[in-house]
Formats: sequence, structure tokens, C-alpha cells
Amino acid sequence: MNSETLIQLLQNSFRVTLGATASLIEVVQDPQKRHENLSKLRQEWSQLAEEWAVKGESTEQDARNFVDTVLTQRRAQNSYPSGSTTMPTSTTSISTAPSVQTELQELTIQIATIRAELEKLRNQE
Repeated sequence: MNSETLIQLLQNSFRVTLGATASLIEVVQDPQKRHENLSKLRQEWSQLAEEWAVKGESTEQDARNFVDTVLTQRRAQNSYPSGSTTMPTSTTSISTAPSVQTELQELTIQIATIRAELEKLRNQE
């Protein structure tokens, strides 16, 4: 089995799982869909898996579009004004909210602590 076939198999499995989850959510939310899906369970499993794969692919595409939209909006919010031609040359000239700076400092301290603990564990072995 080559890696491309394995990737396709994993992607199809992911889509089947995603489609089955989407169907389950529909069943929970809509009683009419519950009846339809229960009758579909009596169908052949391979046909049902194919339907779930198609539904999963559609759901995956919707999710990708949503994430792309959110990222595009974030980039637009974080971009510099169009009239500005200069960019800051150092990170100290960028002003950030005090809470963000405090969080970054706390995270930096936590990372340093974790590194020290890892070093200590490595030296013990």
C-alpha cells in the first residue's frame, strides 16, 4: 500500500466519520430526520458509508470555507492602514494590551519552568 492510497483511505475514513456525526446531530435535532435515518440504517452498510462520505466531504468543505473566512477577516483586521508605508522595525515599537503582555510573560515563565524540569529529568536518567 503506497502512501497516497493510505492518505486517501484516511481522508475517506475521516469523511465517513464526519458525515456520520453530522447525521447523528440531525437525528438529535429533528424527529423527522430520526425516522429517515433509522430506515436508512436498514440499508446496506457500504451504501450508507458512501452517503456518509459524501456528507462528510460537504461538511469538511463548509468547515474549511468557514475557517478561511475567519482567517481572512483576522488578517484584514491586523493589517496596516493602506496609507501607511512604513512598518515597525522592532517588536518593542508595537504596542499591545497590558493583559496580553502579562499573559505572554506568564507563559514564558511556564515554558522556562517546564524546560528546567525536562533538563532535570534528562540529567537524572
